[in-house]
Amino acid sequence: MRRLSLGSRLALLFAACTAVVSLIAGLLFSRASESHFLELDQQLLDSKLVALRSALQGAEDPTLFAERSAILRDEMNHQTDLALRVRGHDGSLWFDSASKLSADLPTSPGLHSLQSADIAYRVYSAPLDPERNDSPQLTLLLDITHHQHFLQRMQHLIWLTVGLSALATALLGAWAARSGLRPLRRMSEVAGGVSASSLTQRLPEGQMPAELAELAHAFNAMLARLDDSFQRLSAFSADIAHELRTPLSNLLTHTQVTLTRPRNLEDYREALHSNLEELQWMAQLVNDMLYLAKADHGLLTPHREPLQLSEEADLLLEFYAPLAEEAQISVNREGAAPISGDRSMLRRALSNLLDNALRFTPPLGQVQVRIVDRPRSVQLSIANTGNEIPEALLPRLFDRFYRADPARREGSSEHAGLGLAITQSIIRAHGGTIACESGNGWTRFVMELPKGSRGQP
Repeated sequence: MRRLSLGSRLALLFAACTAVVSLIAGLLFSRASESHFLELDQQLLDSKLVALRSALQGAEDPTLFAERSAILRDEMNHQTDLALRVRGHDGSLWFDSASKLSADLPTSPGLHSLQSADIAYRVYSAPLDPERNDSPQLTLLLDITHHQHFLQRMQHLIWLTVGLSALATALLGAWAARSGLRPLRRMSEVAGGVSASSLTQRLPEGQMPAELAELAHAFNAMLARLDDSFQRLSAFSADIAHELRTPLSNLLTHTQVTLTRPRNLEDYREALHSNLEELQWMAQLVNDMLYLAKADHGLLTPHREPLQLSEEADLLLEFYAPLAEEAQISVNREGAAPISGDRSMLRRALSNLLDNALRFTPPLGQVQVRIVDRPRSVQLSIANTGNEIPEALLPRLFDRFYRADPARREGSSEHAGLGLAITQSIIRAHGGTIACESGNGWTRFVMELPKGSRGQP
């Protein structure tokens, strides 16, 4: 079965609520009207009872009552909707202006209802003299057929009102729901029009109802993330094609030149060595890409072990000491802190940052490694002097194949621009964060690593 739309559900819900409210209001009004008529009948019969007691005062035996029966009958003739039946204490019938009715009428004190043929009566029984046990019994019968007809018409009107109000509310509810759900249809249209070539569409958040503004904001944010991811993916595809084109072109050209004529063994050996260097670089690029792909899919799981960051940093500084000395760059380390992490992965991350710092530090510059031990985390920063990076470019430093500016680009294929992306993946795998700051002649990469063993993919 086809499921009902949200608009149809709202319309039916509005109709059901209106029908229930109308029905309850109608029933309450009907009960109130019936109670009101009952109260009026009680007052009327009470007043008639007082008048009858006054007129029949002292007529407690059949003889005295017979003398006043003519006056009583004349009084009853003037009350077409009122009838009277009088019985003695022994049950004998003294007077009856309701001869068409059954002889067995309610005799218990109080107000009762009676239906005879098509006529409804209100029956009221009371003694002629309440102070005497052998007093004759008066039974008043009031015709309330017009009351019943009114109540019946009102009940019919209630049901008609319930039906019409439910129908009207269903139609109005459908219109209101359709109008109210227009922003959702707009969202559906935008979602249906999203494709790789049209990720720039956005929902007008200012025109959305308050209930949908947050959803519209989240939807626009999702489109922005998709657009950014797609742009990055497109740029990445172009960059990797560009990075691989140069070594492949070199390999093809060098091989073709080598094969143009016969050569001696030493020339072939030299050509193979040259090709080997290009192939090794391409293999390293592919390995780095596979490493990043594992990180993207949460497959980069660190092997935790207790480490001293100061010791790891000193080992790497010792390895890079000849390069720093040759470039006349002073390198120093401050602070120490224990941490639980993967030794090889953290070494690779620190090595990438140190290599990056040494390459872009001018002669006579400085590289500083600073470790700060905090209660729940460890902060490690690697800073170097040199040209500052514009603030607008800082968020993109960790993109794959991205170079900040021409001053930071390499002319050869030795550095493909994946080091910072790999470093960020390693830090995130350890549950930490990394950011770059640049100003006042310094560029600083700051890592925040938790001391615990939990990481995030």
